Amino acid sequence: MKLIIDIGNTVVKMVAFRGDEPVDEIRAESGELAGLCDFVKKYDFRRGIVGTVRNLLDSEEEALSRLPFPLLRLSPDTPVPITNRYRTPQTLGSDRLAAVIGASSLKPGHDLLIIDAGTCITYEVIDARGNYWGGNIAPGMQMRLRALHEFTGRLPLVEAEGDVPGMGYSTETAIRSGVLRGMKYEIEGYIKSMRSKFPHLLVFLTGGDRINFDTNIKNIIFTDKYIVPRGLNKILDFNEELIIENKA
Repeated sequence: MKLIIDIGNTVVKMVAFRGDEPVDEIRAESGELAGLCDFVKKYDFRRGIVGTVRNLLDSEEEALSRLPFPLLRLSPDTPVPITNRYRTPQTLGSDRLAAVIGASSLKPGHDLLIIDAGTCITYEVIDARGNYWGGNIAPGMQMRLRALHEFTGRLPLVEAEGDVPGMGYSTETAIRSGVLRGMKYEIEGYIKSMRSKFPHLLVFLTGGDRINFDTNIKNIIFTDKYIVPRGLNKILDFNEELIIENKA
């Protein structure tokens, strides 16, 4: 068994993997490693990996140091099973790198667009030969809703749940529709643009935000909430294979 820890900006996901498949998970919404100790007691983990997009708290560092098995910490110098052509790998988020590796493990030999809709929306492209070319970063749903409230004098903070008309009939629906429909049109635009460059492009959608796409868009999107953990799992396996080869 392997422990995969994905530390995001707002949520920490801890996933138990058996081989290539996730078997259990816990989420710490507080952004800390709450529940890690009990999760480790539940399974016979032999190794693990942690990827993080932020600096760890002292309490988190201490919790990780006490794990009774080897833990790989993903860094810009960690070997990965793809060709990373990003020009500033030192600044590349672990979640972005893991997402393209996770998607390519599910659909190897295909041109892929991976969309991760979380705190930010990220768009990543990896080609059929395993070349990761980079991507784009945009504000996520909650960030957009909060920005409209915090950077204006009178606009309210609106919840994402509620009516989303074609055109808002109140300030609340104008904000909600502007944000949610804006994200939808943005994503559809990326898909259309990338398909003009990669005609056989496959699209993966992951992340915590839910977006209501038109049927013709839904039909070409694969959804998998484990894309990033799958990628971290593949990186862990790849480095284990390198260790075995070096010993041989």
